[in-house]
Amino acid sequence: MKIVLLDAEPCNPGDMSWAPFEALGEVTAYPFTRPEQVAERCRGAAIVINNKTPLPAETLAKLPDVKYIGLLSTGTNVVDVKAAKERGMTVTFVPAYSTGAVAQHTFALLLELTNHVGAHSNAVRAGRWQSCGRFCFWDEPLTELTGKTFGIVGMGNIGKAVAAAAAAFGMQVLYTTRTPQELPYEAVSLDELLARADVLSLHCPLTERTRRLISRQTLAQMKPGALLLNTARGELLDEEAVAEALTEGRLGGAAVDVLCAEPPTAGSPLITAPRCVITPHLAWAAKETRRRLIAGAAENLAAYLAGRPIHVAEG
Repeated sequence: MKIVLLDAEPCNPGDMSWAPFEALGEVTAYPFTRPEQVAERCRGAAIVINNKTPLPAETLAKLPDVKYIGLLSTGTNVVDVKAAKERGMTVTFVPAYSTGAVAQHTFALLLELTNHVGAHSNAVRAGRWQSCGRFCFWDEPLTELTGKTFGIVGMGNIGKAVAAAAAAFGMQVLYTTRTPQELPYEAVSLDELLARADVLSLHCPLTERTRRLISRQTLAQMKPGALLLNTARGELLDEEAVAEALTEGRLGGAAVDVLCAEPPTAGSPLITAPRCVITPHLAWAAKETRRRLIAGAAENLAAYLAGRPIHVAEG
């Protein structure tokens, strides 16, 4: 059985093997695949494993041999799942593989905004501490998290892990979610969350309802000087509106691991925005996390081949 990996390099740049898939079939792994290469590379393959190569309806229509698309991700928005289902294709995802890593990175971003560790380390290396004549110095205001209000949009696995971390820092946790849950935190409406949060962290999926959730309107509802974190999907933000709010000083800072265009294009508004920390979509990329992802995706494929598919995306 032929198994095609369309974009193998981000998940496995050579520091792990594809043995879990090789045990299930003949694997052809491409480092990256451009949209115009998908049809040719998938010819004759019933199984496609994919991470971020776009598979819209028009591309799926050119893949008559494909019966199964296994995503190396939790999110499914890279595939037109409805169109795949109509063509008899099963699409699966890997839940919860990156929960700890993304929660950890969320707080790495927050602490960079509040403590400016990287900037101060660079200042020391540049000789600033040696030359200042004092036992300490700082270039930016430092912010203590204890007692601040941490607002979370989306209370899935990652949202819950981030909430626990925020509580451990002594923060008051608020959250808003479409799914009622019994949690030891305060559930509020989105409007109330925006108005009360000192830190707003996004952990919801990208849907038509949440696209550009953070807009000029919602930014205007936020506390002056609030901090914004996004480790979910870039298109949850209206990036121009966020850049304006940072430039005008209405937002105290923003830190993101995702952008609307990845890699960013020329003129990407957040790249030049002040008080904005950007990391290159790496929150999920710890080796332990990637190993768990590969194992989970292979488990999904094995279950499908056994006639008992699991973690199937619904269109």
